[in-house]
Amino acid sequence: MNLVGIIVAILGTALGLTIGFALRRFLTKNVMGSAEQRAEKIVQDAKNKEAEIVLQAKEKAISVVEEGKNSLNLEKQELKTEQARIAERESMLDKTLLEFENRRAKVDQEKEDLETMKVSVELKVLEADEKLQQVAGLTKEQAEAVLMTRTEVECQDALMSRIRKMDQDQDEEVEAKARKIMSLAIQRFASSHVVDATTTQVQLPSDEYKGRIIGREGRNIKTLELLTGCEFIIDDTPEAITISGFSPVRRQVAKKALEMLMKDGRIQPAKIEDAINEAKKDLAKEMKKAGEDALYELGIPVSSIDPKLVAILGRLKFRTSYGQNVLQHSMEVARISGMIADELGMDSFACKKGGLFHDIGKAVDHDMQGAHPQIGYNVMKKFGFPEEMCYQSIAHHEDRPKTIEGVIVKAADAISGARPGARRNSLEDYVRRLEGLEAAAMSFEGVEKVYAIQAGREVRVFVEPTKVDDMAAYTLARDIAKKIEGELQYPGEVRVTVIRETRVIEYAR
Repeated sequence: MNLVGIIVAILGTALGLTIGFALRRFLTKNVMGSAEQRAEKIVQDAKNKEAEIVLQAKEKAISVVEEGKNSLNLEKQELKTEQARIAERESMLDKTLLEFENRRAKVDQEKEDLETMKVSVELKVLEADEKLQQVAGLTKEQAEAVLMTRTEVECQDALMSRIRKMDQDQDEEVEAKARKIMSLAIQRFASSHVVDATTTQVQLPSDEYKGRIIGREGRNIKTLELLTGCEFIIDDTPEAITISGFSPVRRQVAKKALEMLMKDGRIQPAKIEDAINEAKKDLAKEMKKAGEDALYELGIPVSSIDPKLVAILGRLKFRTSYGQNVLQHSMEVARISGMIADELGMDSFACKKGGLFHDIGKAVDHDMQGAHPQIGYNVMKKFGFPEEMCYQSIAHHEDRPKTIEGVIVKAADAISGARPGARRNSLEDYVRRLEGLEAAAMSFEGVEKVYAIQAGREVRVFVEPTKVDDMAAYTLARDIAKKIEGELQYPGEVRVTVIRETRVIEYAR
């Protein structure tokens, strides 16, 4: 029983396996057949798509070829048209050249004919001259001389009268135009003219400051006069001290230093020296500001001028010429030069700038040798001014300036200086006398500083103690006095005071 069951089980299993294998094979065959069908369909679709693309490509290629043929035909047609046009132009050019050659040949022939005619005419003229000379019995030169002499005699009065009339009319016209231009410039510019004096007055808080300024045994006022080169006049004028000196710069330094001392309250030799040094620094800043203000007022860019030259220009604020402030005079000349240049149609800016710096040499003529026009020319040349502008410094002192700008600046300088009340000759003569006294004393070796004070009645000479001893100081004073007597002219007498001072300075740290 068991064996039969086992056999039955085995047979059943075998039968199941056989049926399953057959079923699987059938299913597999069906699946493979379906896949092959799909693959064949895909391949067929691809072939159809390929054929369609190839067909489209062929059609597009045919279209491109047709377009290319059409374009090529069009270009060939244009090229034929252009070739025909060029051929026509070449034909016209050949025709024109042929005409030109014909005309040239004709002109050459006419030129030869004219030369021949000219030679013939000259020969006939010579023959006529020879016949005329034979008939007149005179040569050509003799006939010309006779004719010119007779003409001069007959027309001399008429010619001279005509020439004088033309000269007179021209002079009147030029003078009238010049007067018009000058009057317009003067009317457009009106400036006050104040003559500078050689004294400066300083107001005091009270009269007790007079004693403090004098100091014990006069040492304070002596120190002030020694270091500033000015004379301090203390008189009965209430609450005021007068500073006298021909140099405006020295007077301004003395005034500023005195004001600083009164503000500080401590007036002694050490403080006096510090105040004077501080006043000199402040004055240098004031000079620079004065130069900048002048440039701003005239419309000249400050950045276009070297700062050193601006400071030199500001020094003119403390310089006078015949009592006229040189900086104000230079600004007047600049304005008037610009106005005249406008009337004449010239470069007004160049004339204005040249007029402002035409007297720049007066700012440094104490430190350099030579006349101020040449010094001014050298200064302007050094700071890069154009030649025609530098020449204006020299032109305003020449009788016949070489350039029209120089003539304009010379005229403006004369207008500014010649106005009534603008200048005072006596002041300039006085300043020259004092400058001559100082220059005479400075010419000796060993002299450090020289100050002319007491209106030129005294010259104080400070010497270098290492070069001039006490005995040499006596000899130096006598030599200076003899030189002043021999070279200078002055009223009364001049006292020469030689001061030899030894200073020893050391610092405790």
